[in-house]
Amino acid sequence: MAGDEDPGPAGGDAAGPDGSPTARRIILGTQLRRLREAAEILPAEAAYAIRGSESKISRMELGKVGFKERDVADLLTMYGVTDAAERARFLQLVSESKQPGWWNRYADAMPHWFQDYIGLEGVAARIQTYELQFVPGLLQTTDYALAIASSGHPKLADDETRHRVSLRMKRQKLLARLDAPRLWAVIDESVLHRPIGGAAVLRTQIDHLLEMTKLPNIALQVVPFALSGYAAEGSFTMLRFAEPELPDVVYLEHLSGALYLDKPEEIERYGRTLDRLTVDARTPEQTRQLLLKSRAAI
Repeated sequence: MAGDEDPGPAGGDAAGPDGSPTARRIILGTQLRRLREAAEILPAEAAYAIRGSESKISRMELGKVGFKERDVADLLTMYGVTDAAERARFLQLVSESKQPGWWNRYADAMPHWFQDYIGLEGVAARIQTYELQFVPGLLQTTDYALAIASSGHPKLADDETRHRVSLRMKRQKLLARLDAPRLWAVIDESVLHRPIGGAAVLRTQIDHLLEMTKLPNIALQVVPFALSGYAAEGSFTMLRFAEPELPDVVYLEHLSGALYLDKPEEIERYGRTLDRLTVDARTPEQTRQLLLKSRAAI
């Protein structure tokens, strides 16, 4: 998932949470919500103080919109935050949340709704993903990604398509960081038999999976044909974070957009689904043996 229909990126924020404006917005919004609740102020009252709507307060507290320093300063005053150093810290967060992420140079190569995903992926402590059709984007080779991005015609790929693939390759760099996230990927067995890009490309892709799964922070499991489609009907990715201000997020992508789910009941349901998938799937070691067998059969 995570950009497989529109091969997006693969890299991350080298500086961890501090490097992601997306994460900073969410952290700032969460802290403002806690201050408002501690002051026993209703969203409507806070909205009036900044000449906005209750909806605006909600979007700010969820980190879904940018922040204006004047709005944050007015809210801090309303919430009783008078310490100069603490106010300065909040306003510094506002400034830093406006800084472009590393992926900004690729803005023309990806849909707007994917940008938040990249920002969150780059600061995740654990990435759990389930794929039905493709090798997960973070584990794709360049040729495999290009075959997907070009709808099976890599030789006809234009500059824009290659730019999108470059973004995906950049995104993958997060797996090699010193503070690299734990990636746990589960794929359907059909992925190993779908000749994306042709036999040679698939063979090289499987070789890449064998190499990547040697890394201590990467685990791959394959759901066998016999159990395919029971635990989950579609692909999805769950991002988990070490920072308490960042809620776990489930990312669902479709042809014209994406959904970001973070309600506790949603996270719990998808968490149970992941548990079921890992039980149904071959173990990581069994998966490596299956990869070798699949490669030999190509």
